[in-house]
Amino acid sequence: MRIETCYFCSSRVYPGHGLQFVRNDCKIFKFCRSKCHAAFKKKKNPRKTKWTKAYRKTVGKELAVDPSFEFEKRRNIPLKYNRELWQKTVQAMRKIETIRQKRCNTHIMQRLRKGRVLEQERDVKAVQRDLAIVRSPAAGLKARNKAQEEIENDDDEQMEDSDEEMDTGPIAIEV
Repeated sequence: MRIETCYFCSSRVYPGHGLQFVRNDCKIFKFCRSKCHAAFKKKKNPRKTKWTKAYRKTVGKELAVDPSFEFEKRRNIPLKYNRELWQKTVQAMRKIETIRQKRCNTHIMQRLRKGRVLEQERDVKAVQRDLAIVRSPAAGLKARNKAQEEIENDDDEQMEDSDEEMDTGPIAIEV
């Protein structure tokens, strides 16, 4: 059983599913569904169509370079049946699948971390920009009142000092 890949969206096409398009120059295109075939006929670019794997790889949402993808290409080469080879191949396929899954998970986690950092930067900028909305008018009211009282106390002390200076000097009254 050979599992093909869709020419447009790169998803799997199982035997008995999808459709084939043969061009005049004998090139064969296999599609998983009519949606992909219609997009191909409209000459859409799979790298610009958001639901395709090609788009996800170009944008960086999926792993683009991974050595485990090379095993899929080798799988389609026919070999003479050998029971030991068959068992080793099945074990290797399981191992490769687990390795690929781990790599995909780390890739996704790295993307999420980067997203969190960008989100925090955006939040900090928003808070700095709209600080007047966030800060309460009553914030720092006690400190402002205390500072104002100290200024008034200083003014009162200065006034008393100037009054004392005036009182101590001789006063000459002419009649």
